[in-house]
Amino acid sequence: MTPAELAEVVLSAAHAVFADRGLDHAALPAQTTVERPRNPEHGDYASTLALQLSKKVGVPPRELAAALAEQLGRAPGIKSVEIAGPGFLNIRLDAAAAGQLAKVIVEAGPEYGRSATLAGQKINLEFVSANPTGPVHIGGVRWAAVGDALSRLLRATGAEVGTEYYFNDAGSQIDRFARSLLAAAKGEPAPEDGYGGAYIAEIAAEVVKRRPEVLELADAAAQEVFRVEGVQLMFDEIKSSLRDFGVEFDTYFNEKDLHDRGELDKALVRLREQGHIFESEGATWLRTTDFGDDKDRVLRKSNGEWTYFAADCAYYLDKRERGFERVVIMLGADHHGYIGRMKAMAACFGDDPEHNLEILIGQLVNLVRDGAPVRMSKRAGTVVTLEDLVDAIGVDASRYALARYSSDSPIDIDVELWTRATRDNPVYYVQYVAARTASVGRNAAEVGLSRGDAAGFHAELLSHEKENELLKALAEFPAVVSSAAELRGPHLVARYLERLAGAYHRFYDNCRILPRGDEEVTDLHRARLWLNDATRVVIANGLYLLGVSAPERM
Repeated sequence: MTPAELAEVVLSAAHAVFADRGLDHAALPAQTTVERPRNPEHGDYASTLALQLSKKVGVPPRELAAALAEQLGRAPGIKSVEIAGPGFLNIRLDAAAAGQLAKVIVEAGPEYGRSATLAGQKINLEFVSANPTGPVHIGGVRWAAVGDALSRLLRATGAEVGTEYYFNDAGSQIDRFARSLLAAAKGEPAPEDGYGGAYIAEIAAEVVKRRPEVLELADAAAQEVFRVEGVQLMFDEIKSSLRDFGVEFDTYFNEKDLHDRGELDKALVRLREQGHIFESEGATWLRTTDFGDDKDRVLRKSNGEWTYFAADCAYYLDKRERGFERVVIMLGADHHGYIGRMKAMAACFGDDPEHNLEILIGQLVNLVRDGAPVRMSKRAGTVVTLEDLVDAIGVDASRYALARYSSDSPIDIDVELWTRATRDNPVYYVQYVAARTASVGRNAAEVGLSRGDAAGFHAELLSHEKENELLKALAEFPAVVSSAAELRGPHLVARYLERLAGAYHRFYDNCRILPRGDEEVTDLHRARLWLNDATRVVIANGLYLLGVSAPERM
C-alpha cells in the first residue's frame, strides 16, 4: 500500500464516520495525506485528520480520532491504529500491505515518484546565463547543476517547463571582450578594463585564422569583427561545455534580439500605459519605488541609450507574452540587490510579483584541494571553471555535490572527498547501491532466481524489521519529489537518496536475497528480489532527477 493509497483509506474512513454520526460531509477535504512519524516506534504512518476536522464539526479531537481508528481497524491491510496526544492517528500496516509497495514500484519503473502536483503550471526557468566573455565559472556551474535538476523535478511533478539561457551579446562587457581579443591578436597587453587568461589568446587566434584580413582593418572595424566572431566562438564553447555536463536549454535567448526587434520600446509603451513612467533630467524613469524598490530606475539615459534594466523589463515581458505564468530566474550571490527592483518591475507591468516572478539566489562555491581553496584556472586566469571542476572530480560527482546543498548555502567542494571510493563520499555511497542492486540481479539470474510474475509475489513474507524500514524509505520518494519541486530544492532528493542507501545497506546486511549453495529457491528469496529491484528503480529515478548516472557496475 502506497502512502497515497493509505491516505484514500483514511479519507474513506472519515466519510463512513461522518455518515454514522450525521456530520456535515462538506467539512471533509477533497483529499488528505499521511506522514512518516519521526519516531518509528509510533507506527508506519501518522494522520492528523481528526485534529483538522474537530473544530469544523464540533467533536472533540480524541473522540473523533477514536471513531476513525475503529473504522480504519476494519480496513484491509491495516494492522493497528493507535491514538496519540490530542488526536493523532498512528497507523501500522500489515506485512502484506506494506510489501505490496515493492511490486508497485517495479511495475511503475521510471514513472514511480512522478505526479501531477504542479499540473497546469507553465514555468520559464532561466539559469546560468553567463556572459559570453569567458568560460563558465564555478558559480555558474552550480546553477547549471541545480537549474537542470530543478527543471527535471518540475517536469516530474506535472509542470510545463521551458529552460532558458539569456545570452548577453550587447553592452559594455562585450565591448571590453572585443578590445581584449584585438589586443591579444596584435600581441599587445590586455586593456586595463579588459579580460585576461589563455582563452583570450586562443579565441583571438581562431578569429584571425577564420578572418585573416582582420588585422589589416582599422581598429573600429577590426574590433567589430572580433566582437561578432569572438562572441560566437565563446558561446559555442560555453554551450559545448554545458552539453558535456549534461545540460542543454530549450531556448538560447539573445539580448541583442530585444534591441533589434524593438522590444525595449514595446516594454516602455506598456509601462507608460500602466502609469509608472516619468521623465526627469532628460532621462526616462520607471517609478519602482511605488512597489517597494529603494529607488526609481532609469530605463533610457539622457543620451538616448537604453540601460541594462530596460532590457530586463523587455525580457520579462517577452517571457510573459510567450505564455509563461511563472518566471523563475536564478542569479548569483552578487545579484541579491536585483530582487527588489525586479519584483517592483513585475508589479509595474500589472503582475503579481509573488506569483508571476520568482528569483533564486545561489551562494558561493569553492573548490578545495589539500585543505586550501583552488584560486584560479590555468586557462581562465582569474576563476575556477566548469572544466576545472569536472577535471578534478568528474561530471557525476560535480553535479551531485552542487545539487546536494541548499542553493542559499555557500559550499566547499573537497577534491579528496569527492574522488574517494568510500562510503563517506556521498555520490559513491548512493551510486554503490545502484551498482549493488544491479549486481544482485545479475547474480540472481546466474543461480536461477527470478522475481516471477506479479501474481506469485508473496508480499506478506517481507516482515523483517530491515525490510519494513526499507519499504518505508521507498514509500517516501513521491512526497520527496513533490516537496523538492515546490520548495525549489533538489538537495532534498540527494539527502533522501543517502537515507535510502543506508536503509538498503542495512537490509542487504541482514536479509539474504540469494540462496546459498544448493539451497532451494523460495518465495522469500523472490520477494526479497522484488524489494531489491524496487530499490534499484528508486535510486535510478532519484539520480536521474539530479542528472547523475545510476551505474550497473563500479
